[in-house]
Amino acid sequence: MKIALIWIGKTKESYLQEGVKEYVKRLQRYTKFQIVEIPYIKKKVSVEEQKQLEGKRLIQEFENFQKVILLDECGKAHTSVKFAGDIEKMQSMGIKSLAFVIGGAYGYSKEVYDQRHMKMSLSELTFSHQMVRLIFTEQLYRAYTIINKEPYHHI
Repeated sequence: MKIALIWIGKTKESYLQEGVKEYVKRLQRYTKFQIVEIPYIKKKVSVEEQKQLEGKRLIQEFENFQKVILLDECGKAHTSVKFAGDIEKMQSMGIKSLAFVIGGAYGYSKEVYDQRHMKMSLSELTFSHQMVRLIFTEQLYRAYTIINKEPYHHI
């Protein structure tokens, strides 16, 4: 299965860049994983306009994937084991391409919510968008080690 993590903007902090890079490297062993980085909107616009412009760019990317899951504070929370089970189930159902999405600073436009297949929450806590990139890539790697019964995740 091809999996992508789509996000808005650059990861500025070098320690986060290095962490994401490490988990991307580890994930290559299990799946075709890619990051799709959509540039920030650089012009001054209202919050609603920014969400609309980002939303159009996100929706263009959605066309490349069978299933799209938004990372969203109002989404369904998972344990690491449940998340691994969901990934394994999607693979067994024959889903060939899956995208997880981290929205911009102001969230998603209505059109993005209308296009998605599912919402998922990483935590009830709030993290910076840049930190979520690292947390998610680690959790996806963890999911694959659980699926493959490897000792990374101690059950």
